[in-house]
Amino acid sequence: MTQRDASPSKPATPARRGRPPKQQAEAAGGDTRASILDAAEDLFSKHGFYGVTIREVAREAGVDTALVHYYFGAKRELFDAVFLRRAEVWNNERVDAINRYALAHPGAMTLEGLLRAFLDPPFQWSLKGGPGWKHYAALVAQTNANPTFGGETMARYFDPAIRRLIELIREVLPETREVDLYWAYHNLSGALTLTLGETGRLDRLSGGLCRSGDLETACDYMVRFAAAGFRAVCNPQTASPP
Repeated sequence: MTQRDASPSKPATPARRGRPPKQQAEAAGGDTRASILDAAEDLFSKHGFYGVTIREVAREAGVDTALVHYYFGAKRELFDAVFLRRAEVWNNERVDAINRYALAHPGAMTLEGLLRAFLDPPFQWSLKGGPGWKHYAALVAQTNANPTFGGETMARYFDPAIRRLIELIREVLPETREVDLYWAYHNLSGALTLTLGETGRLDRLSGGLCRSGDLETACDYMVRFAAAGFRAVCNPQTASPP
């Protein structure tokens, strides 16, 4: 039971504004910073950027509002910190995976092999990484569809890994046009973030035949679907003129 619970007659102290004492911030340490990020990630994934306040994040994390400002500044900086934390893991693992695949298959890469290497890390983290990774996947799905700042945010955190994938796909499909490669990836990007969002839409549409939470199966289908899509869109014989 907290002190507030034990003394219900005592008026609640309003959240303080401004910076907390230096000793308080230092004592909080990395655990409190992580708790703030976890709370913000959960709330942003459920209510979106505009549906969450710093005060709500502080309440969810069990800290003073001033500590949130001390560590992260304004709400957008907090959002960026949430986004970056797991984006680094996704990106590093995806780039490492496709580079390893390319080195292991010189001159013999396939679209299926490249896409499997690229897609496995986010699917595996969402499958096995715990609730935080589920929240993050939902947050990425929201952000990818956000017309206000989604494009800028996705570009800032994910473009280097995506450009490396496109570079390797260009080796597999050397005669394709740049415009076709980017349109093909655009379609994959939408399918990926929607699937990782696990919205339940597929469950309802299929009458329970398919489950949006069956990410192992979803990844298998996505590899096959995306490989066929890249071939169809990037084939010089069938691609439409610019």
